[in-house]
Amino acid sequence: MQARDFAASLVAGGCAGMCVDLTLFPLDTIKTRLQSPQGFYRAGGFGGVYAGVPSAAVGSFPNAAAFFVTYEGTKSLLAGCLSGRMAPVTHMLAASLGEIVACLIRVPTEVVKQRTQASPVLHTHHVLMATLREEGFRGLYRGFGSTVLRETLWRRRQGTQLDSWQAAVCGAVAGAIAAFVTTPLDVAKTRIILSKAGTATARGNIPLVLYEVWKRRGLPGLFAGSIPRMAFISVGGFIFLGAYEKVRHTLL
Repeated sequence: MQARDFAASLVAGGCAGMCVDLTLFPLDTIKTRLQSPQGFYRAGGFGGVYAGVPSAAVGSFPNAAAFFVTYEGTKSLLAGCLSGRMAPVTHMLAASLGEIVACLIRVPTEVVKQRTQASPVLHTHHVLMATLREEGFRGLYRGFGSTVLRETLWRRRQGTQLDSWQAAVCGAVAGAIAAFVTTPLDVAKTRIILSKAGTATARGNIPLVLYEVWKRRGLPGLFAGSIPRMAFISVGGFIFLGAYEKVRHTLL
């Protein structure tokens, strides 16, 4: 990829990711509150659905940019080492590494965002300062393992390329299915992030967290928030593609 194309794709990807996150933010808030341990209405219900949006706005562009740079760089590096028949493996490894690097940015913003979503009376900067004061810098990376696992599994199921609107339709369907399948991991991630420091849940043991959810709420608890999550990812795919192509065309 030439330098100009790379820069255009990087900026377009970052802008498109931010456009999706901000446009569909209310769906994400509803999903978080459905998954919260205190219950949907105690977490805020349908009120204040833009609580935590500053955190998403700050982290969205660098998160998307970090994934794109790592993905493209790893793919180019591996392409020179592996044969063409290994292309699927190359894409999978590049996407997985891209998600790990992106999560270094995504998780802190996700922690602050979700805690604000579940406590809408608090402002984003209050949640950030409280997290740093009570848990230190490590508190911002609560749920890092479950987030990486969720993102890599979702990316592997959905794929990484969308080259046309026909492909976008297939990607939306595949994305919705992948979103549903990985919902239990998303529930575990939300519970770990929202749990109080020092509790068993805060330790990040994913199987234990899922077992506790299943024991208290059964199967519906494991798939709480699956509908807004599926809607976010499937509709977000169309918004991302439209914004990406528009910005990239403008820059080139």
